[in-house]
Amino acid sequence: MFPHPFHDAMSMTSPLPARPRRKSRSLTEEVVSALSEQIRSGTFRPGDKLPTESAIMESLGVSRTVVREAISRLQAGQLVETRHGIGTFVLEAPRENSLQVDTNSILTMLDVMAILELRISLETEAAGLAANRRTDTQLKLMRQALDDFEMHVRQRTGNAVTADVAFHLQVASATGNRYFHDILEQLGNTIIPRTRVNSAALADDDQVSYLNRVNREHEDIYNAIARRDPEAARAAMRTHLTNSRERLRRAQESANPQG
Repeated sequence: MFPHPFHDAMSMTSPLPARPRRKSRSLTEEVVSALSEQIRSGTFRPGDKLPTESAIMESLGVSRTVVREAISRLQAGQLVETRHGIGTFVLEAPRENSLQVDTNSILTMLDVMAILELRISLETEAAGLAANRRTDTQLKLMRQALDDFEMHVRQRTGNAVTADVAFHLQVASATGNRYFHDILEQLGNTIIPRTRVNSAALADDDQVSYLNRVNREHEDIYNAIARRDPEAARAAMRTHLTNSRERLRRAQESANPQG
């Protein structure tokens, strides 16, 4: 942890928490991480004034040089701006340069297969990281999503998609790397093939049997993450997504026979 907690006088105006110090990261990176996390989480909102240099120095136990370098990096990242003689203020998040995926263009089976190809690379690694980094709370949220999914399948509500998406997003969140979650969240329900293509019907499969199989694949992923086995988690996620891709591939071949 940074060696000094917030000064009592700062606690009312600056909710920035102490951050764990990792040997592999510089003090500047730790300060950047602490401040940027608070900005992205909404603790510091657009227009809010950051704590003074002196306050950050005292609360995080770092030098003025470290604080100034951290602020410079936040400025370069368009997270804050410094108004000379007044202070440093949080900016609106820049939207025009953010990663965007046009989900409205995901219309055909080939589009869905392309998304699955992306997800195999992305989520296989996410599952491995989640197995190493997940907290007990995150594991409970994964369990809740799976329980919800199973309930919807059992009761045939037709509303299992939300729980399906929630499980994959919880795995992504457990990586500790927000970009995994951000990309999947942006894709939304399009990450679930059956929301765009009736893969169960196309593959001559019963919908409940199909969803039960998906549920078993989810359980394999969950169990590997629960026992902190990154290789098994990667393998289970890859199997799950590869199975989805294979079902769609067979469906595409059936719909478009050669010759």
